[in-house]
Amino acid sequence: MSPAPSAYTNYIGRFAPSPSGPLHFGSLITALASFLDAKHHNGKWLVRMEDIDPPREEAGAAERILASLQAHQLLWDGDILYQSTRLAAYQQGLDSLKQATYRCQCGRQQLLELRGIYDSRCRHKTLDNDVLTSTRIHLQCLSDNELFVAEHYHDLFQGEQQQSLQQEVGDFILRRKDGLFAYQLAVVCDDIFQGITHIIRGSDLLSSTPRQRYLIQLFNQQSHTSLHQTTYPLPDYGHIPIASNKLHQKLSKQHKAKPLDDTQAFDNLCRALAFLKHPAPQDIQQQKSMHDLVVWAIAAWRREKIPQTLSFVVEGE
Repeated sequence: MSPAPSAYTNYIGRFAPSPSGPLHFGSLITALASFLDAKHHNGKWLVRMEDIDPPREEAGAAERILASLQAHQLLWDGDILYQSTRLAAYQQGLDSLKQATYRCQCGRQQLLELRGIYDSRCRHKTLDNDVLTSTRIHLQCLSDNELFVAEHYHDLFQGEQQQSLQQEVGDFILRRKDGLFAYQLAVVCDDIFQGITHIIRGSDLLSSTPRQRYLIQLFNQQSHTSLHQTTYPLPDYGHIPIASNKLHQKLSKQHKAKPLDDTQAFDNLCRALAFLKHPAPQDIQQQKSMHDLVVWAIAAWRREKIPQTLSFVVEGE
């Protein structure tokens, strides 16, 4: 779980797409924002492929995503991290939290009845080993510490945030019934492993941040009781508005978002910069130099220009 060694000690950011399909305009905006924030602060920008949910993945999508990033000159530092190579690390992380987890047999109907806020009902049940179960974190295991009851933090773009995990989320899943590791566990294990200091992503993940902050602090708590004491710093989080279609649905494969046309990379970047309230100067738009556009955007990036809104409707999508 120790952070990987790196020469970049002040800023390490990342873009972590899921290979469920090619990049679309919405994912380009997220990639661009995280890239520009990292490079403006002389940081390192990593790419991580979140390929641990095979039923949702599309053959060849990972390669198409990387090709699109290259076509748009969003060039990453170091090697790509594929989550599918990290299953042993996720199991190790789950094992380290054994005292704070329990098995849950609840199905979809029971979860609907709870309206998405899980109430620990399986925690005291004795379940047969042949019962198909998920693994949940028990939030109240550290309820004597206010830190673990409610999460407060400052978002780089959305300002002050607060969420009561117990009242708004409940005990959440770390490993699913089908045996796959949950997003919340995998992303935290990888952020710790890669020493991520800044996470710039879409506002659709804003509500996930308190769970991820909680898990990092829980790993710290467990580490302090072990022989190998390590403190994992909390990253800075920033959530940008997401691009939506005319029906106010997030641009996604599910909502039939159009794949990026990599032959129009310059125009795509100009559109994405305008969405982020960083319109390119006319002279650069006329010259159509990708290199000049990216260099200008890195220098011109200002966090304060990003609006405190959660989504924008994109014309033509």
